[in-house]
Amino acid sequence: MNKADQFEFFRRLAEDNPAPETELAFGNTYQLLVAVVLSAQATDVGVNKATRALFRDVTTPQQMVALGEEGLKQHIKTIGLFNGKAKNVIALSEILVRDHGGEVPADRDALTALPGVGRKTANVVMNCAFGAETFAVDTHIFRVGNRTGLAKGKTPLAVEKQLEQGVPAPFRVGAHHWLILHGRYICKARRPECWRCPVADLCAFKPKSEAR
Repeated sequence: MNKADQFEFFRRLAEDNPAPETELAFGNTYQLLVAVVLSAQATDVGVNKATRALFRDVTTPQQMVALGEEGLKQHIKTIGLFNGKAKNVIALSEILVRDHGGEVPADRDALTALPGVGRKTANVVMNCAFGAETFAVDTHIFRVGNRTGLAKGKTPLAVEKQLEQGVPAPFRVGAHHWLILHGRYICKARRPECWRCPVADLCAFKPKSEAR
């Protein structure tokens, strides 16, 4: 996809949704970090349901440490891989208290040093909490990038690098939200709904699906 088409691609998505944001529910940066860690191989809807009561009582890493691993498990047991996630959340909370004054660092290397926090999670936190121009490549963005021709790559990191190079300046902060939402609701894995896609004419994917 050439630069003019890339600009038009994001212009249309921005026109349709001027202020995109994550669908995870959170009240502060720490809760965002926890929610993103819990969202691995889980839906945002499922995470929000599990954290609704949790986040009423736990707003800081100190409070999470006090709750403890077993207490956390009771809140998140409906989420896949909850045992490992509970262990990681308690461990990262302890590190935040010990090494960062209870605050979430705005640095990718510091974030990825935390248990359960990979590059994708760090990118989400940096973007949503600190307004960084990062591109968190999940399965939706990986699919959309390759399918449309917007950002092709054999790995999530390769797609991320293509997005870093290609996303036009006005759209860099919101880009990963637009792409996730596009992949979640229109450019679906099994049957992309090309018939209602606002960027279908810019897309490399053939053939286009039709309405039923």
